[in-house]
Amino acid sequence: MLAVVLSLRASKPLRPQRTIILVSTDQRLIETAGEALRRSVDYRLVVCDDARQAKGRLQQIEAHLLISDHMDLGHMNSGHMMSGGSGSGEERADLLVDARVSHPRVPRLLIASPEAAEAGARAAKAAAAYLFLIKPIVPAQLEIAIKRALELDELSRRHRILSRELRISMDDDMFDSGEKLSVKGGVSQFEKLVYASPKMAELVAEAKQAAATELPVLIHGETGTGKELLARAIHFNSSRMNSPLHVQNCGGMNEETLHSELFGHVRGGFTGAVADRLGLFRAADGGTVFLDEISEVSRNFQVSLLRFLQEGEVKPLGSDKIFHSNVRVVAASNRSLEEMVERGEFRRDLYYRLKGFALSIPPLRERPEDIPVLAEFFLEKYAGVVGRRVIGITKGALDALSAYAFPGNVRELETEVQRMVAVADQGGYVSERHLSAAVREAVPSSTNATGHRAIEGANLKEMVESLERTVVREALTRTRWNQSQAATELGLSRVGLANKIKRYNLQAE
Repeated sequence: MLAVVLSLRASKPLRPQRTIILVSTDQRLIETAGEALRRSVDYRLVVCDDARQAKGRLQQIEAHLLISDHMDLGHMNSGHMMSGGSGSGEERADLLVDARVSHPRVPRLLIASPEAAEAGARAAKAAAAYLFLIKPIVPAQLEIAIKRALELDELSRRHRILSRELRISMDDDMFDSGEKLSVKGGVSQFEKLVYASPKMAELVAEAKQAAATELPVLIHGETGTGKELLARAIHFNSSRMNSPLHVQNCGGMNEETLHSELFGHVRGGFTGAVADRLGLFRAADGGTVFLDEISEVSRNFQVSLLRFLQEGEVKPLGSDKIFHSNVRVVAASNRSLEEMVERGEFRRDLYYRLKGFALSIPPLRERPEDIPVLAEFFLEKYAGVVGRRVIGITKGALDALSAYAFPGNVRELETEVQRMVAVADQGGYVSERHLSAAVREAVPSSTNATGHRAIEGANLKEMVESLERTVVREALTRTRWNQSQAATELGLSRVGLANKIKRYNLQAE
């Protein structure tokens, strides 16, 4: 089953695009929703067949409204309801209840037929739905309901911010006087990617250009920077968004297994092949396949992948037949493919074929402006998950987070904030005392009151050595004594860094 995405853009959008997820197989309701949204500007309608599919979309894209078409199970089985429907009323009721917990900021609307009105009303109450509507519905009616639901969501957002600012104003010394929150927003988002830095803004602009084309995309970035999130955002903003997106991690897999996963196999094609396998390239025909850790594939597999990119040919293992598939490939690597090409470890022709668009996600340490907004984002996300309501995060905690290099990047920051929320007091602040030991110890202790490093030494040579010792020690602390990463950060070879560690007698604490 495929989710249908209808882009309903005006020629001059007046505001960011709003995404509405509709769970229904009722063609009349789908057409009514499309007509209702065409009357307004800059909407995107995502139509899902069932609750399972809708839950997946909630995790993959940034949704602003969830509409579910309740189906009475008994009535559906009698054949008087929509034909070809899938997913019972109970499943869709569960979808709204689950969304109330997992996505509390997304308003929920429930629609039911007159025959299912009683069951639908019970489901709407259980899910705390914003509105409960009975069919038949006309476009103007649905248009007003959608607008009011989105207006309520925006008012709720502004109320949360103003209430938080009022509470924070009582403890001004604990928070940054230049508080960046405002009722107008201030944080940018590309599906699930949240950012505020100019570097990420430039990257997202390039990614949107890439999404509008059919070219392959090559994403480079360290582990934990959000390469898969960027790949998903590209897919859901492309012309292929109606078709499947499949993800395959190429690391740690032998050549035969990876070939089977992507190209498929026939029964008996190799030991253990007890049934035919379609393969992701054929399963995603018309859609996108994301290949993570592409740098880890073997030279032989690189030949097969190059052939697929050039001709679209898919030859399953053990089969004499050749199939064709129209798939866009988005690949990612945390290693430099360009350097691997120069060393002869990666085919040059495959490298240039993959980099139709080359996107590089900067590590978190190079965009510290994103740390506060990401921390706020994760704070709000996990405060609801663990059942705690924290007011906010103190300036001291944000300063400590911003001073830490985060070798694990955004993934490590998310884990850090999740842990901080879990140990924070109910209804209190997240402060420095909730930070992990690694983050607290990473704050440089060798700075004076003006923020400059204190340099020791009686002459220039001793002062230079003192400064070098401090810089090397800080780099090693930030990277948790990952000497390869510290050497790269300092622009040294690993041997050069080892010599300096030995020279200055540096040891891990």
